[in-house]
Amino acid sequence: MSRDDEPNRDGDPSAAALAWWVKCDAGPLSAADRAALDAWLAADPSHRAAFDEASRLFDDVQELWTGGRPGLAKRPARITPFAALLAASLAAFLFFDEIALRFRADVLTGVGETRVVELADGSHAHLSARSALTIHYSAGERRIALLAGEAYFEAAPNAARPFVVEAAGATVTALGTAFDIALEDKTHAEVAVAEHRVAVTSGDARTIVEEGRQSRFGADARTTEPSPVDLFRVGGWRRGRLVFEDAPLADVLATLGRYHRGFLFAAPSLRGLRVTGSFDAANPIGAASALEAALGVKTLSLSSYLIYIYN
Repeated sequence: MSRDDEPNRDGDPSAAALAWWVKCDAGPLSAADRAALDAWLAADPSHRAAFDEASRLFDDVQELWTGGRPGLAKRPARITPFAALLAASLAAFLFFDEIALRFRADVLTGVGETRVVELADGSHAHLSARSALTIHYSAGERRIALLAGEAYFEAAPNAARPFVVEAAGATVTALGTAFDIALEDKTHAEVAVAEHRVAVTSGDARTIVEEGRQSRFGADARTTEPSPVDLFRVGGWRRGRLVFEDAPLADVLATLGRYHRGFLFAAPSLRGLRVTGSFDAANPIGAASALEAALGVKTLSLSSYLIYIYN
């Protein structure tokens, strides 16, 4: 490999380190390539540090792959080049579920897209980015399933036809007008009531959540005692703001990821860090930079598509 072909030799050490790691993982280096890499690593301590960070990035992506897909064995690093494994990991998390949703959903929003849907009875569903619903109306009931993301519902009054939303293996029944449901994952969700009240039914338990309060629930979790909620925070996404109060970094990145055409994730040791702040939904990259400064952490980027937060 000529000096002009060396990965980003005069550029950003992080980008060069990623390029070198991709090349190393693709197979044994030639003697010339090995000499070039050794020279690059020896040229500056920041090069070795960046290369080690790239290795950590690979390990975390591999952990996300195996941890996010039960039953998959951990892949040996040398079987698949880093770039291919990374692409496959991103596809698994960003696209596979979305393809499945397209077959199931009646209403679906894309990356950064929000949408207001008027239902047949005059009710409205406001969908956040990367959110999906199915709609099952019958003569005796108005039933909706929240399959992904978050939605704010304004239920038209009709005592003869209850308005019921399925989410995370439980149901939320409107006993009034307006409420927000956000899926945390497939088995846990949170409801916040803007007007009147709702009934959350999980298993045999039924909990009433009043206006101005929130509760967390799920098929395998006890519905939490309703607590006060800042409705300005809950409704922020409908105004283009993503507002968090003492939220785990993992949840913050998951929400930002619905507004970013790419992938944001943190090292395992950082995912529990608490975040309070307000971010522009149209600028998730800026949000990641703000998190870096506020939390005293570092970020490593593979273009703007993948952003990795570490310490």
